[in-house]
Amino acid sequence: MRVRLRGINRVTKRLANGSTETYYYAWKGGPRLRGKLGSPEFVACYNEAVKQKVTSPRGALLSVLQDYQQSQDFLRLADRTRGDYIAKIKLIEQMFGEFPLSGLTDRRSRGVFLEWRDKLAGTSRRQADYAWVVLARVLSWALNRGLIATNPCEKGGRLYHGSRAEKVWTADDEALFIEKAPAHLHLPLILALWTGQRQGDLLRLPWSAYNGTHIRLRQSKTGARVVIPVGAPLKAALDATPKRSTMILISTDAKPWTADGFRSSWGKACAAAGIRGLTFNDLRGTAVTRLAVAGCTVPEIATITGHSLRDVAAILDSNYLDRDPEMAESAIRKLEKGTKTPN
Repeated sequence: MRVRLRGINRVTKRLANGSTETYYYAWKGGPRLRGKLGSPEFVACYNEAVKQKVTSPRGALLSVLQDYQQSQDFLRLADRTRGDYIAKIKLIEQMFGEFPLSGLTDRRSRGVFLEWRDKLAGTSRRQADYAWVVLARVLSWALNRGLIATNPCEKGGRLYHGSRAEKVWTADDEALFIEKAPAHLHLPLILALWTGQRQGDLLRLPWSAYNGTHIRLRQSKTGARVVIPVGAPLKAALDATPKRSTMILISTDAKPWTADGFRSSWGKACAAAGIRGLTFNDLRGTAVTRLAVAGCTVPEIATITGHSLRDVAAILDSNYLDRDPEMAESAIRKLEKGTKTPN
């Protein structure tokens, strides 16, 4: 007998190696279903998902949270971002799932949400800020669609104000990594430093994106398209690399990296080289810093890295440069050149 399962969402994705795979979800925004389509395991997983799905009155916040997870605003996010959002939405559901939408117009509701964020901050201020951002975004989405009358979580500020001033790869760090790390990890380092791109986008970068003079890619997180002129050190590294896969960055077995696999190998290589407190993600900010030290303007940097102008300015202002001595030296040299010596 054939069992008909209603509402299943089918998604076909292209993998890093160029092949495609189909995934099935209980509904749009719902949990992924295990097992082969139509198998007993698949049907059991579907039934369990439906059983646990809570139907909320339309007047409660849970209904908005569920609607958001079926929207294109949510579904077009990167896979990892969606996973992070879902974790935070579950926290919101546990605390405010039954919160009446009519109560959002009460001026005291903002205080209720802020108190919740403050309690989360007792464990992690950064994660508390992230939960607040997700809640504010969901409410902003609902407000734009007329589902609620106001967003009490707009402009909540941040509790966490970390500095990345000490998280810049120096020339010595780069040289030490090249000296100590396995050869197959040299290209990822050079590629990150000379493009300023995110780890995920670099791991998915195919050889077809490189034409010998430029690299063209579309950033997965923002959708921004960037065209990056290839500097001489990067060109030398790329041209010397054998093309053993359709992807530029591959592991020792000539297969495209998985995010977890690359993160693990990179961490081990840094530890073996004696590099502490620096991650691959810090190379993106390091690239911004080096471009600024070289005299590049904010628009020039943004064109290469794909950051917004505001984000580049924020990185240079407070996160990475921290009044970098090289910038001061560069500024004085420019001043000397532009100042006439009195007779």
